[in-house]
Amino acid sequence: MKYVTSFFSTLFVVSTGLYLLPHSVADAVTLGNGMLAQPAVGIAFAEPPRLVSASTPYSNTSVPNTTYYFTLEVPVTAGEPLQQVTFNQIEGTEDIEFNQKDTFAFEGTRNHQGSKLALKAVKGNNKQQTIKVTFDTPIPPGKTVTIGLQTYRNPFYDGVYLFGVKAFPSGEQTAGQFLGIGRLQFYAPMTTEN
Repeated sequence: MKYVTSFFSTLFVVSTGLYLLPHSVADAVTLGNGMLAQPAVGIAFAEPPRLVSASTPYSNTSVPNTTYYFTLEVPVTAGEPLQQVTFNQIEGTEDIEFNQKDTFAFEGTRNHQGSKLALKAVKGNNKQQTIKVTFDTPIPPGKTVTIGLQTYRNPFYDGVYLFGVKAFPSGEQTAGQFLGIGRLQFYAPMTTEN
């Protein structure tokens, strides 16, 4: 009798768990990488922002005090405002150092700049090659914004430099979503031979 009671107790627990499983998966949000974000884990975008472009007006190596522009589009269907963006250098011959205090942001694109946006914080980690930009006021869905990362100089070495871009919605516990890779190409200046 003891074994029969134990069997039915186990069967009840398993069947209850199986019954609840589809309900918790149905409430989840699918992230851009295919993983599910449970509401208990944190807030996530219904549709993440899109990395529109990455560019710099000076693509020669060693140019001092340059800016790298990253333009993001927050879709109308995002479901949440954009609060924070992180950049992580994932490829390049040398590590690029950013001048955090001169980082800025504005509505629009590099060629069609709108109003300036206040930043709450800009924090970098040179060891991990990351920089985190937090907006003072979250960016509502339907807006296009550009973040200007100021560098002390372009790299000494030419080649392709790649930056992973991740966005976080507003809130206490948020699920960041990878937006893509910003690609910058740097060229050694042409020299003339005598």
